[in-house]
This record gives sequence, C-alpha cells and structure tokens, in this order.
Amino acid sequence: MKKYVLISDNQPTLSVINFKQELNLQQYDVVTGAEGPCLVLAGAGSGKTRTLIYRVAYLLEKGISPSNILLVTFTNKAAQEMKDRIQVIMKKCPTGLICGTFHHVGNLSIRMYAENIGYTKSFGILDEEDSKNLIKLCLQNVAKQHAAPSVSLIREVISFSINSKKNIENAIYDNFPHLIDSIELIKKTNLFYQKKKKQINSLDYDDLLTEWLNILHNVPEARDKFASKFRYILVDEYQDTNKIQFDIIKQLSYKHKNILVVGDDAQSIYSFRAAEIRNILDFPKHFPDTKIFKLEHNYRSTPEILNLANESIKNNNEQFPKTLRNIRENGELPVLVKTKDPYEQASFVVQRIFELQEEGVSLSDIVVLFRAHYQSAELEMELVKKQIPYIIRGGIRFFEQAHIKDILAHMKILANHKDEVAWLRALTLYPGIGEVTADKIFNTYLSSSEGIQYIFTDGMNSHFAKKSKQGFEKFQSVIKKILLEKKPDEVIKAILENIYKEYIFLNFDNAQDRYDDIIELINFAHTYENISSFLNDVSLRENFRGETVLDSSQKSTEVVVLSTIHQAKGLEWNTVMLVGLIEGQFPHPKALLNSESVEEERRLFYVAATRAKTRLIFVQPITRYDYKMGTVICRPSRFVDELPDYCYEKMQVESCQKDEDDIFYDYLDI
Repeated sequence: MKKYVLISDNQPTLSVINFKQELNLQQYDVVTGAEGPCLVLAGAGSGKTRTLIYRVAYLLEKGISPSNILLVTFTNKAAQEMKDRIQVIMKKCPTGLICGTFHHVGNLSIRMYAENIGYTKSFGILDEEDSKNLIKLCLQNVAKQHAAPSVSLIREVISFSINSKKNIENAIYDNFPHLIDSIELIKKTNLFYQKKKKQINSLDYDDLLTEWLNILHNVPEARDKFASKFRYILVDEYQDTNKIQFDIIKQLSYKHKNILVVGDDAQSIYSFRAAEIRNILDFPKHFPDTKIFKLEHNYRSTPEILNLANESIKNNNEQFPKTLRNIRENGELPVLVKTKDPYEQASFVVQRIFELQEEGVSLSDIVVLFRAHYQSAELEMELVKKQIPYIIRGGIRFFEQAHIKDILAHMKILANHKDEVAWLRALTLYPGIGEVTADKIFNTYLSSSEGIQYIFTDGMNSHFAKKSKQGFEKFQSVIKKILLEKKPDEVIKAILENIYKEYIFLNFDNAQDRYDDIIELINFAHTYENISSFLNDVSLRENFRGETVLDSSQKSTEVVVLSTIHQAKGLEWNTVMLVGLIEGQFPHPKALLNSESVEEERRLFYVAATRAKTRLIFVQPITRYDYKMGTVICRPSRFVDELPDYCYEKMQVESCQKDEDDIFYDYLDI
C-alpha cells in the first residue's frame, strides 16, 4: 500500500519503495529489524552499502526526521556516494541528514562547543603541510643535533600515538623501534606542538577526533544534546575504526542505543594505521543485547573463488565465523603457478596478460597484486619491455620512488660525472648541505679539469662554509667507497651501508618498507655486470607512456593495474594475479612475531582473493636471489599450503621456445 511519509522537516513525499523486492532476505532483515545495538557482519561483495542506504530510507519512511540520523563513513567519496544514492531512492534529498566522515562530523560538533575546551568557534584546521611546518618550528626549540628524525616522521609518530591511545614512548617501542634513541626529543617536540596549536587557535586532523571526544567526556550539556539528537547512528567499515572512534560512538549512542555498525572482521587489515580489530570482535561485549546479522550472499565472485576464500579464513581463531555464498554460476578453479624465479614470474604474468587480451579480457579488468611494493620491480621492467601500459594504484613506479632515486643519483654520478641533477639530489641528502651549497659544490667541481678525483682535493674543501663540512666529508667518504666497486649490486650495498640506511630510518615513517625496497634493488641489480647497463635499463623506462597514474584526459586508456593488497581493498577485477606467494614475502617477515599479526596477514590474503570476479591466479617463485645468501629455495606461503588441494589446481611453467628477446611458457599440470 502506498503511503505518505515525512522525509524532510516539512515536505511529505509518496513512498514507492518495495524493500522486499529491492533486497535479499538477509539485507531485508537488517533494513527492517535493526533496532537497538546491531552488528552487521558484511562479507566481501555482499552489498553492505546497499543495505546501509536502504536502512536510512526505511527509517525515513517510518517518519524519522533526517536530522535525527547520523551516517558515518570513512571517506568523503563514500559519504557523497551514499547521499546521492539515498536521494535517488527517496526521489528527494532528505534535508538535515548528517552523513560524513568521523572527522567531518567532529569538525561540526567541535565548533558548537569550542569555547568549552579553550578554542574559539573560528578555529583553523591545519592541513598536513601546515602541521609539518608547525612541528618543524617546535623541533627547532628542542633539537640540538643534526641527526634528529624528520618532521614527517615525528608527525607520524605523534599521530599514531594519538589514534592508538598510546603514549609516545609505547608507540615508538611498538611501531617505531628504530627511533628509541629519539624518544625524549619526540616527547618534548610533541609538548611544544600541542601547546602551540592552542596558542594559534588551530586544530590538526587528529584533533578533530580527540577534541570531539574531549567535549563528549567533559561537557555534559554537549553529550546530552548529541546523544538526544542522534536517535539512529549507522557506521560503515566498522572494522577499520580506532579506539578514539569507538569511544565517540559509545558516547553518542548511550541514550537511544540505536547503534548499527557494518563491517567485516575478515577484512580488518589496517592495524598499522591504528585500526583496532577488537572494536568489532568485542562489540557484543560493549553493547549488551546486541543483535548480530550476517550478509553472506556474494554477488562478485564465482563459487570456486569463494570456496577458496572460505577455506582460507577458517584458519583464523579470532573471528566471527561466516561463509560467503555464491550467486554466480560455476567458473574456473583458482590456479597456483610455480615459476623458476621472480624473473620467470614476471615473464609468465606478462604472457598471461597477452593471452587474456586475446580471450577478450580488457587490460583494465586485470590486476596484479603483491604484499609489498618491492615485489613489482621485475614485473615493471617486463611490462615496459613488452610495451604494456600500466598504473601503480595509490602510488608511483618502483624506480621513481624517492628512496630509489636517491640511490640511483649516487650511481649516476659514477656513470656520468657531469650529471648535475644527480649531483644535486645526492648532495642534499647529507647534513648541512642545502640546494644553494650543493649547486656551489657542483659548479666548483665542474670548473676543474681533474675529473671525479677533484672532490677529494684541498682545493675542493676550501669552497664551502664550515657548517657544510661534516656533510661534505661524509659525501667524499661514500663516493670514495663506491668508486672501488664495479658491479651495481655492490655499489648499492655500499651506499646503503655507509649513508642511506641511517637516512631512511631518520626520515621515513615506513622506513622498513623502504629498506626492503633497496634490498630488492640490490637483488635486482645482481644480474647486471656494470653500472652503465643497469642504469640504461632503468632509464629507458622514463619514456614509456602509461606507467603511472593517468590524468583525467587519459581515463579511457586501457591499462593493467598493479597494486599492493592494502590499496586494492574495496575494489574488484575480472582477473586477479597474486605474485610472490612465498614465506618471507607473504606473510611479511615482521608479521611472524605474534599470532595476531599472522592472522591479519591471512585476512590480507582473504582480501586479495575476494577481489577476483572470474579468475584467480597465484604465482609462486621456486627460487630467488638474496644478496647475503645467494640463490635460495623458497618455501611456499603457508596461506597456500594450508588450503585443501581441491580448492585450486597446480601448474608449473616450462620454457618451450627462445629467440633473441623472448621465452614463451606452457602450463604443465603438476
């Protein structure tokens, strides 16, 4: 029966929504029955967004005012998409509905009570660059030595400390152990930083959560007002919330207790960003009388892919058991392909891409996933060689990352003593040498006819200020050592050991990942006999179009996507190829310290598998080169070993034809 309902504060409209027709039974149960505290466990590809927006529509049809509903998302894009879809369903914009990120809603809430916590309502918001500049000023009041961590790294430590609700010391011990010697410096810098923000009436991104929670805890009037206003609270991607966001939700929902959270504990993969999986696992403990719903109908993947994903995640102990159920018809079994080494792995992947194209699969519907960025090095070179356009999702090409280019700059000085760009990049890495000093050093060197050896003379040392002396002496030392090496892998090792390892761990928040990248660069360079041939191969990539993120004018261009698994969450492709499925790469070595980390790695494997709609291919190199141990035999990833044999078929590639440039591979059932 049609009926008139209120969807804005004063405008009625005609209801035409047939909820039973628009939803499956599990979704319908959530949409119509989610009163009180509710936990919705939404499996991959199960239509959680659809469920949330129809729940909002259902509440509006019941006569709930839009202004009494709070819908919290994790990205502005997701918030806008939900608002647009609700408007389409309701045939009108529900005026007053609050839909946005935690930080967006926090900003609105804090402005109402800013004066209660020592700010004015016109407080400013520091963006990332503003925050760094302010921390830099604070650091100058504290740091007396040159070897202080970078401003970006200090900001990352402070942010993680806040979002994980750990003090600076514990945050460093747990997540930044290489900064233990800088604990006191960072603690003092943070004290200056927190005071300075108050002085200039400004909040940073993290303050939009902490000060909102501060108000809810310490301003009873505000807590009562917000808790009364929001009769229904809905939270998307709940498995990604941190401890502060949990506390905010707890405070907001204390009165009406209509809190509905949607998430998937099996896709909780962001602990390094302070996401707290216990928020979802312990939800029924924190909210008595919780109703638990499960969305298990998967609309994305074939039954074979879902079966593999289900069998994998069963091995986790800390979880809400659920089973993804297929909607699609049967398809191909996932395939595990064994290759001789990472180079053959890259060649196989590229050949398989060509085969898929011939079968009618678009390049843009193919993704190659990896656990860590360094696993893409050989593959990127092979894609360039075969002229296949690609993008790196959420990042840049392996050889164009800052830390890789820093290493290459030192090598380019050896290959071409007049490479000004390389000189300036390398020199500015050293203490006390800025762009002006680096330019002066280079031009002094260039005016000499003695070649590279001139940098070691007294004449060179007399041309720059005393404050740059220590840095230049270090530069001299590094150049002297790498001049003794002939092979590119040995040159890279010398740069890493004599200057760059220390630089990485003082300047980057993801220092270990970048260090791993350089170790892989050493392994990659091992096959080259001299620096020139190595740099030529790397440099030839510069003119290849379509390797990095395309601008808006190029969106129609077909490209293969390369991505870390973390960057691929929430997306889907026809064909997923997951490379590097060996112990020591996936799971990541640092995850082996405790069972909780191993379980998160398994969830990451689950996320990778459930990105695939039709075809899932795992690639496992049998050997790899390690610069410390030479060629090593790779152990298969435990995430494949623990799967039942019937979940996938095993194949191995065998070279069957070779010409000047190419090796072609055939599948061999094994």
